[in-house]
Amino acid sequence: MGRLTTHVLDTAHGQPGRGIKVRLFRVGPGAGRELVVETATNADGRCDQPLLQGDALTVGTYCLEFDAGAYFREQSVALPEPAFLDVIAIDFGIADPDAHYHVPLLVSPFGYTTYRGS
Repeated sequence: MGRLTTHVLDTAHGQPGRGIKVRLFRVGPGAGRELVVETATNADGRCDQPLLQGDALTVGTYCLEFDAGAYFREQSVALPEPAFLDVIAIDFGIADPDAHYHVPLLVSPFGYTTYRGS
């Protein structure tokens, strides 16, 4: 059974990204976006449940949004206004709905990286 998960690591502080708001959108043709789920990361920087799983995970294009700026402000990090990174959007595709797609985010106030994890 396929599933989509995520994990946030705060590389500036060497800790999980706790309490970061996460939104998942299904992206359609043109500029269409449908909000699929809105959640937040737990104390381990993970979401308590897969973002999608089973029949809900379908072939297509998706976008994950992470409220990184709000997280760093809550951590009392002095950010410029506007912040260099505020909402981080990661567009990606699901080609195999029976696979596990893991989209980790490693983030600091001035940079981030992602990859397809396991």
